[in-house]
Amino acid sequence: MTARIGPGSLRELGPVRWGFARAAGRVTGTEPPAIFTTLGRTKGLFTGWLHFAGRLMPFGSLERRESELVILTVATARGCDYEREHHRLLGQRAGLSSAEIEGILADTAVETLSDRERVLRESAQTLVATKDLDDAQWDRLRSVASEREAIELLLLVGHYDMLATTLMTLRLEPDKHR
Repeated sequence: MTARIGPGSLRELGPVRWGFARAAGRVTGTEPPAIFTTLGRTKGLFTGWLHFAGRLMPFGSLERRESELVILTVATARGCDYEREHHRLLGQRAGLSSAEIEGILADTAVETLSDRERVLRESAQTLVATKDLDDAQWDRLRSVASEREAIELLLLVGHYDMLATTLMTLRLEPDKHR
């Protein structure tokens, strides 16, 4: 499969976006991630998106482990290979074990998750499937999450659902590891 829009060059991205993509590749052990070199073509929109995304993860109110659990859950529910592979390493770095990650990616029960993590995962699965939480699931979520965390979960799931649509429509393949 060929990407519908290829990665931008230094000239197309500009030095700041190009440098950011290269640094991100060093962190992930890949070439500059296609998500950044492709979306970076949008210039100011990319910068605004990156600020928004960064406020959700890694600088959100959910623990990093929890954010990665949610992101991997969304990637699995959407069947987005790019998100799954990009966040596999990030999930490990955030404290998810290999077995937990493989269980999430296989969409099976993961016994080592805390009660709170199970509720976050169930909520993410339901949001992707139905775009809503019924009252019972909302009550479960609110029993383990503050008001801010609950709102942030909705935004995190919606963001990664949107991102999966973008990545899959652009036909971006997972980044190759060095």
